[in-house]
Amino acid sequence: MRFALPFATGFAQKQLMDNDSNKPSDSKTFLQWAITPPQSYALYLAALIVIFVSSFYIGTMKPKNAVGLTPPPVSAPRN
Repeated sequence: MRFALPFATGFAQKQLMDNDSNKPSDSKTFLQWAITPPQSYALYLAALIVIFVSSFYIGTMKPKNAVGLTPPPVSAPRN
């Protein structure tokens, strides 16, 4: 079956790139991916949400009362 357009050239595989030893490390590729505009906006928004949720969660935790730091009862004599 022959197609009118050469679709096979768009799907041709490049065999020379398989053994490329000059590939950047994974952290560099992630950094390059993260600083492009659409991803950077999404990562910034995700970081804001994580900071808001964690600070809200930490703010709702009740601290344990230490012994001796509570105010004295009302019936205690004053000095």
